[in-house]
Amino acid sequence: MTRWLDDEEMAAWRSLIETGTDLFRALESDLAEHGLDQGDYQVLVYLSESEQDRMRMSDLACSLQLTPSGLTRRLDGLVGSGLVDRVRSADDGRVMLAVMTPAGRRALEAAAPHHVESVRRHMIDLLDRDEIRAIASSFSKIRQHLDTAPQEEQ
Repeated sequence: MTRWLDDEEMAAWRSLIETGTDLFRALESDLAEHGLDQGDYQVLVYLSESEQDRMRMSDLACSLQLTPSGLTRRLDGLVGSGLVDRVRSADDGRVMLAVMTPAGRRALEAAAPHHVESVRRHMIDLLDRDEIRAIASSFSKIRQHLDTAPQEEQ
C-alpha cells in the first residue's frame, strides 16, 4: 500500500525539486562568465584536489558519477579549450589520466572566488547555521542511502 506524502512532506519534496533546478541554473549562469559550466568547474576542482593535478580517468568518472563515455564527452570541451590534457600513465600504459593544465589552473583560480560568492548569494547567506547543518545532515543521510542501496532500489 502506498504511503502518500502528507502536507509537510509534500512541501519539503516540492521545495527541493522546484528550487534545486533554479539554484543550479543561477550558479551555472554565474560560472558562464568564466566560460565554464558546473560540470567543467567540478572537473577542475577534483583535479586541483588530486596529487599533481591529475587523476585516473576511471577514478574521475566515479567521482563525477559519470560513465566512461560521459567523462569522455565532458573532457572533450576542456581538452579543446586547453584546460585539461589526457595523458597515458607512465606507470601503467593502459591507464589514461586527466591532467589539469596551467591554463586550467588559471581558469579555476579566476572562477573560484566568483563561484563561491554565487553560492553564498544564492544559498549560504540566506540560511542560519542550524539550517546549514540541517541541509548537510539531511543530504549526507540521503547520499549514504544511495551509496549503499542495492541498484534495483534506486
